[in-house]
Amino acid sequence: MNRRCFGTDGVRGIPGREPLTPATVRALGFHAARVLLRKSGMAVNGRAPCIAIGRDTRGSGPALAKSLSAGFAAAGVSVLDLGVIPTPGVSFLVPRLGCLAGAVISASHNPAEYNGIKFFDGRGFKMSAALEREVERRLRAGRPLPPSPARAARDGARHVDLYRDFLRSAFPATLDLEGVRLVVDCAHGASADFAPGVLRALGAEVFAIGVHPDGRNINALCGALVPGAMAREVRRRRAHAGVAFDGDADRALVCDETGALLDGDSVIGAAAARLLRQGLLRGSKVALTVMSNFGLIRFLNERGVEVVTTPVGDRHVTEAIERERLSLGGENSGHVVFRDFGPTGDGILTALQTLAAWRESGKPMSALRRLYVPTPQTLLNLRVRRKPELDGLQRTQAAISRAVKSLAGRGRVFVRYSGTEPVLRVLVEGPGKAENLKLALAVARAYLTETGQTQEAHP
Repeated sequence: MNRRCFGTDGVRGIPGREPLTPATVRALGFHAARVLLRKSGMAVNGRAPCIAIGRDTRGSGPALAKSLSAGFAAAGVSVLDLGVIPTPGVSFLVPRLGCLAGAVISASHNPAEYNGIKFFDGRGFKMSAALEREVERRLRAGRPLPPSPARAARDGARHVDLYRDFLRSAFPATLDLEGVRLVVDCAHGASADFAPGVLRALGAEVFAIGVHPDGRNINALCGALVPGAMAREVRRRRAHAGVAFDGDADRALVCDETGALLDGDSVIGAAAARLLRQGLLRGSKVALTVMSNFGLIRFLNERGVEVVTTPVGDRHVTEAIERERLSLGGENSGHVVFRDFGPTGDGILTALQTLAAWRESGKPMSALRRLYVPTPQTLLNLRVRRKPELDGLQRTQAAISRAVKSLAGRGRVFVRYSGTEPVLRVLVEGPGKAENLKLALAVARAYLTETGQTQEAHP
């Protein structure tokens, strides 16, 4: 295998094509297990070390799990099959079950035709970039693998209730959701068998949508990427709030009683204010990515909270949280890390913490949405056929420079490729929506012209 395998969130692609062919997935499992074994210092003798596997609801998941398990077995590692479970559930269970590592088969928010594989170490953290590079190096070497012994994966279904119990315990014992009407959109994904039950156990009346996965409908016109379905149902049901998850439930978006969205920045703002009141915001700091709204940054700074800024990606947020010993960080996409509960973003946990902040306030959910005044943003997503290095595109860089100069002291410009999709993102943040759109379109058109692509740029 010659091309790069790992992206910003594990390995992604279309099953049956590289790097998600049966042979490559088996090799990936073998080399990942060997690298993780070496890091852990565990010996392969006596009782074999175990890797826990979970997946979302995509139809391609079981076949990928079979190939991955064969690779683990060839490396002398046993497999605990957790079945369909949110990604953070695997992160939570791995250290508590004494597993060597965890693996999740999911493409998160991507459409059903995609899938992916990501690994967690024995502490429940995502595999480090250094270990991913070592796995890549071994894959490229292309050495023959040993045969896989005939070893069936152990059924881990009985352990999954530990994760459900954890989620229920994460909601304050002094509160409940009695009398609360909630719309919950599970994106036909991994949260479908978890989130509605957890919220009902806390007393909520739950109107669940996106809870009938068929292997092909994950993220299809529903969930965190299409929150309009949740908002419409909130208005129809006259609910107090709504929650929408992405396919693997590592992030969540919330809407208020009017159907208006609280994005990840609003959720982080409410969480930071709550933790600050409780004296639990360690270091009086919060980790945010460069995509977070300047209005949130201003809101936090006015309350004496410092912002640690990171590149886009939950791994960068997690690294900042660990480096600075923080209790909170996240992205405006709805991926939020509550470090006192776990090392990774968890959509159901995020929903519970937001609902707790709302219940404690005694106000409508819309009050949390209005905690701060957001600075207007325009985001263009351009589908691309290839991803040439942006630094080498002179006309594009000139357009970016003009936009930055135009907004000097008043706003920001960010241009980057998605790490998981063939998409270029152009974000312009400034005081005026019309000016933002004009500048974003100028950058997008310069890029399309310079790269010879013809797609029209729209927000």
